[in-house]
Amino acid sequence: MQELLVTKRNGRQEKLDLEKIHRVVIWAAHGLQNVSVSQVELKAHIQFYEGIKTADIHETLIKSAADLISEDAPDYQYLAARLAIFHLRKRAFDSFEPPHLLTHVGKMVDAGRYDKHLLEDYSEEEFNELNDYLDHSRDMNFSYVAVKQLEGKYLVQNRVTGEIFESPQILYMLVSACLFANYPKETRLEYVKRFYDACSQFKLSLPTPIMAGVRTPTRQFSSCVLIESGDSLDSINATASSIVKYVSQRAGIGINAGRIRALGSPIRGGEAFHTGCIPFYKYFQTAVKSCSQGGVRGGAATLFYPLWHLEVESLLVLKNNRGVEENRVRHLDYGVQLNKLMYTRLIKGGNITLFSPDEVPGLYDAFFADQDEFERLYVKYEQDESIRKKTIKAVELFGILASERASTGRIYIQNVDHCNTHSPFDPAVAPVKQSNLCLEIALPTKPMDDINDPNGEIALCTLSAFNLGAIESLDELENLADLIVRALDSLLDYQDYPIEAARIASMNRRTLGVGVTNFAYYLAKNGVKYSDGSANGLVHKTFEAVQYYLLKASNELSKELGPCKLFNETNYAKGLLPTDTYKREVDEFCEEPLHYFWETLREDIREFGLRNSTLTALMPCETSSQITNSTNGIEPPRGYVSVKASKDGVMKQVVPDYTSLKDEYELLWEIPSNEGYLQLVGIMQKFVDQSISANTNYDPAAFPGDKVPMKLLLKDLLTAYKYGVKTLYYHNTRDGATDQHDDLSGGCEGGACKL
Repeated sequence: MQELLVTKRNGRQEKLDLEKIHRVVIWAAHGLQNVSVSQVELKAHIQFYEGIKTADIHETLIKSAADLISEDAPDYQYLAARLAIFHLRKRAFDSFEPPHLLTHVGKMVDAGRYDKHLLEDYSEEEFNELNDYLDHSRDMNFSYVAVKQLEGKYLVQNRVTGEIFESPQILYMLVSACLFANYPKETRLEYVKRFYDACSQFKLSLPTPIMAGVRTPTRQFSSCVLIESGDSLDSINATASSIVKYVSQRAGIGINAGRIRALGSPIRGGEAFHTGCIPFYKYFQTAVKSCSQGGVRGGAATLFYPLWHLEVESLLVLKNNRGVEENRVRHLDYGVQLNKLMYTRLIKGGNITLFSPDEVPGLYDAFFADQDEFERLYVKYEQDESIRKKTIKAVELFGILASERASTGRIYIQNVDHCNTHSPFDPAVAPVKQSNLCLEIALPTKPMDDINDPNGEIALCTLSAFNLGAIESLDELENLADLIVRALDSLLDYQDYPIEAARIASMNRRTLGVGVTNFAYYLAKNGVKYSDGSANGLVHKTFEAVQYYLLKASNELSKELGPCKLFNETNYAKGLLPTDTYKREVDEFCEEPLHYFWETLREDIREFGLRNSTLTALMPCETSSQITNSTNGIEPPRGYVSVKASKDGVMKQVVPDYTSLKDEYELLWEIPSNEGYLQLVGIMQKFVDQSISANTNYDPAAFPGDKVPMKLLLKDLLTAYKYGVKTLYYHNTRDGATDQHDDLSGGCEGGACKL
């Protein structure tokens, strides 16, 4: 056996050295608990043959270690990860030791893989300093799932040949260098290093577009894009063109199509008969699916419409698998827009009247901008005999909505009045009419008449998240908030804008959306639960700190660089803070007082403004939570070990600190109802200026006949509304098989805003 030859990565052959293989596995196991080197080697069953590639031996060992990951031996996820990092560096650099940063950047700029500005902006001395600061040993802190995600999605590579060109620490350092490139030379390296530390030590979590894109020549890093369609053909065409542009550049899309008139509306004074919404929704679907997002994932979009639209009964069933293809648009998700009047009609057992938006002047705009005016017009049009309408019992319509939400999981809810009454924007001048793909963004939009229309408004949001599990005290958020606001704000100037309406809006409003990840671990670490109210005080304190420090950071930046141009269209300019406009029902289950200096901050904002119109949005952190080895966003885990199916095989991730905290975690299907979770979301929403990707979860086995009662579905919608929740994302139903299986491609089909 000893005489066998192996083929090295460079094609040279040498004698097989089993000892060498053994040493690599011992190195990977160093300092880990409850892992066995011999177990990894035995399980690998390497069938040696003449000329076997060292890369194949290595991959077999990685797979063997990954298969051993379990609740009893979670540290195998780090052993497998270290072997994978070893392999990855060999692939990228032909050696375990990474090259000097400047040498590497020079080579990559020449190859057109990195943006040439890196060499123009930084001197050789600065590159030397950053190279010395790089800590490549941090690569050893990733879990196995993280390394596979980095390999698959984030590291610069040739997706056709599978070649990889960099390692994780280089990624973090170069993202930092790009974002702070325009800072004054005296201070910028300090910022680059601080930001690099925060990201590479997992205190901040960056979204996919930033991790995959910043340092490359493709400069579009917004995770979410909101596009509103008007009712004219020109506007609909401009919407479709915008979708194509943005999907091809890694963004997830929210489409507001609520203005499009209903089937049978007269066109050109009755010369033609309108085909209704569905053909145009199909057109948008085709636009969404026409491109993949930079080769990283497929395009995905959520389309929004009001519950009172004349075609609503046909629109509610577009996603389901019954019915004929002509009447289905299955590859979009849908957000149904509701407000107080709709819920009131449900509670009082009344009717909902359906209209075509073009036949009821002023109604559609008032739906967002002015609730009293909406109600006045709505009742007036109900009584007007001359207007085409349809009446349906509210309980029947909500029943269809709830059952479609339950059966598809992907009919989402947007409470448009909460999005405007508890908003950073003044609804009279900048109403929020829609959300995005994953329902955490709430920003103003305007339809465009054509793709170059400068008067339209496409809203972009740049995301990031604090890893709550990695901070020891809320005071740490002050430094992290300063870093993330500065980094994301400079990203707005650093990126390109393929459409003018998006550029103008971004420059005018400078909207950011910072969220959190690892929330379930944070609760477990603090010994509190989702379900029983014990977490309410802690969550109030935490999100108060998050919003306060972000506002403070944006206010400081405004002193340096000036406020955003449309600061006057925000409620902040009037001296209003999120703590002034939240739904007081939250006080019924959370008595925690405010702990920070809000009145001083209010005065500072009045005087110096804010650099950014919005600062918070709580997104699902599907992929990036895997990079930072966190639990997903604000969600409870389904199991202690989640099994992710991906194109690279099955990957297992264990919840953080499982061994010491397993009794403290509350798993998703152990939570008896949605009440405790919705209370927490209500508390978060008190401070969050945009919205929250919040889910509702149901286990049919807990109910008679394995059927979740309709009454309960409607009650949860009403509870969420009562607590001021702006949006609801997935409706998850337990099906037994999926407790520990989350498909990586699931979520927002390919999940653009999944950070």
